[in-house]
Amino acid sequence: MEVEPARRDAAALDPELLQLPELLPGALRENSVIVDTLYSQWLVLPETTKLVKSLIEDAKTGATLNVAGSSASPNAASSTLPSMFPAGSAPPLSPRSTSGSPRVMRRGSGAGPSSLGSPLKLVSEPVREVIPQFYFKNGRPPPKDLKEQCLSRVDHLFFGGEGLQSQEFRSVTKDICKLPSFFSTVLFKKIDITGTGTVSRDAFVEYWINDNKITMDMASQIFEILRKPGYDYLTQDDFKPVLKELLATHPGLEFLQGTPEFQERYAETVIYRIFYSINRSGNGHLTLRELKRGNLIAAFQQLDEEEDINKVLRYFSYEHFYVIYCKFWELDADHDFLIDKENLIRYGNHSLTYRIVDRIFTQVPRKFTSMTEGKMGYEDFVYFILSEEDKSSEPSLEYWFKCIDLDGNGILTSNEMQFFYEEQLHRMECMAQEPVLFEDILCQMIDMIGPENESYFTLRDLKRCKLSGNIFNILFNLNKFMAFETRDPFLIRQERENPTLTEWDRFAHREYIRLSMEEDGEDASNGSGDVWDESLEAPF
Repeated sequence: MEVEPARRDAAALDPELLQLPELLPGALRENSVIVDTLYSQWLVLPETTKLVKSLIEDAKTGATLNVAGSSASPNAASSTLPSMFPAGSAPPLSPRSTSGSPRVMRRGSGAGPSSLGSPLKLVSEPVREVIPQFYFKNGRPPPKDLKEQCLSRVDHLFFGGEGLQSQEFRSVTKDICKLPSFFSTVLFKKIDITGTGTVSRDAFVEYWINDNKITMDMASQIFEILRKPGYDYLTQDDFKPVLKELLATHPGLEFLQGTPEFQERYAETVIYRIFYSINRSGNGHLTLRELKRGNLIAAFQQLDEEEDINKVLRYFSYEHFYVIYCKFWELDADHDFLIDKENLIRYGNHSLTYRIVDRIFTQVPRKFTSMTEGKMGYEDFVYFILSEEDKSSEPSLEYWFKCIDLDGNGILTSNEMQFFYEEQLHRMECMAQEPVLFEDILCQMIDMIGPENESYFTLRDLKRCKLSGNIFNILFNLNKFMAFETRDPFLIRQERENPTLTEWDRFAHREYIRLSMEEDGEDASNGSGDVWDESLEAPF
């Protein structure tokens, strides 16, 4: 219906005519059209318009809606409204408390009006929870008590106000920073930027306490100390100063001080092993996340407390270095520190197939660093031997998976595996051993791995199975394949007694004993030869 024309005629309409006392309630119910017409006419009356505007303003300001304005009676509004109902027939208004909404009364009389300003929804303000700051761009500031405690120890070590030199700084590294002692020189040079040879108290406090290094975890502290300015990763060169100080100070490496060439080889081997295990991206850039996820920090801590270097099996064992270096030296016939395919095929008493060696030299699993075409350098060999002798580790599984995955589609199909197994089958026939058909081997491998899809293997399938390393031995390492088929119960019992030892740990231990016995035998042979020569010369 149109309201505007009715509004223009509202001035000529007498409100008293709307009282209609002669209409009965039943007549109104039977004639709803009359009620609608009367209501629309009442709605456009000037008095009604003013009343509605007043109620809207009261609602905006949050005042209690009181139609009568000054009356305290709940029903007082009905006396001023132009009524269109017969006397005594109007329905009563809903009771309204002058103190506010019943909802507010239930919550408590002390609650104030809502910030929305509506009297129909008087709700209390929600309690704003204060979330403490959890991100700090430059690290979390140290608590006051921790800072005071650290400053007290600093004052004790920097007594006299003079700075400390490099040798004196070791106590600061160990006692205050709680870092391994062989990080002392690196930390010292990090603070002594100008190279004065001394670190003052204020310079140390500024770097370690004011720069919030004190509240970082050890992995973050070591990462910040080793990384170059402007870089967000570590390279192999960043670890060389740490290894240099370790070789100079660790009691388990004192015997190497007279052979600097082997000191250098030991440091290189340790660094290669660290990046092999921790730098999972394989790009030579060790990130803070990779450092935290690895076990290098625990190895650093053990190394600082353990005098026997060979008990630190992770990365730093000299016996492990000795095995790796001697194995490389045995294969490097011309000792040019490079090995080719013909050299590598002799590894493990010719245990590898030609096809897998060719695949390695295509550099699919890893690009060579030797910079010589067709040649594998010492670093490349370290990656190879660690992968070959411990096929249970994730880096090893990734290494060999890339080798078998001929088309690089991320799955190992039966055709790809059969390609490598054909040479194994031929070798078994040449050695007069009973050949095992590939179909039978494939069923055995599927039962062993339990892949999600039996038509192919994924890297995820292999990583879920503890026996997945045997898959690669079956495909290209005949010696280990035969050893797996005829497992020695004594070796199985040894593995169960020392579950913390990896396959690499057991291999390195066996090989070190063998190599040391061979060296002792050569020394004894040379010694007996000298005695024999002297006895021959005696009569003359």
